[in-house]
Amino acid sequence: MLVHFPIALVVCTLGIDGLYWLNGDPFWLRVGLWSTGFAFAFGLLASVAGTAELLAVPGIRVRVASWNHAIAAMTLLAVAGANWGLRLNIPDAVLPHGLLLSLLASVLTALAGWHGGKLVFDHGAGLIISTKQ
Repeated sequence: MLVHFPIALVVCTLGIDGLYWLNGDPFWLRVGLWSTGFAFAFGLLASVAGTAELLAVPGIRVRVASWNHAIAAMTLLAVAGANWGLRLNIPDAVLPHGLLLSLLASVLTALAGWHGGKLVFDHGAGLIISTKQ
């Protein structure tokens, strides 16, 4: 359940950057700063839970998808942190650097989500399956 907020915030940041590109309103700079900050913060929370599950459950570590998911998620977290840091230090650098980082973060979100979905739907990772009918 922890992954929904960072996913939504990363994708929303891309839209926010697009809106800033279209109309140049400084309001979107502030919204983008908050969006990337919360995406990074919630991503850190999700990464703690994901790392604990990766290390604690041996059945997950043997799956290639789990390592692909972990690498994509760690790269995404680094890009989200860089995007937030850029906005904190140089707010006017959103175009083009922030927009490109947001685009890269969205692509990495799709990649990490694909492999995370494979873990859940194909391998049953993270699911509690009851034997009682």
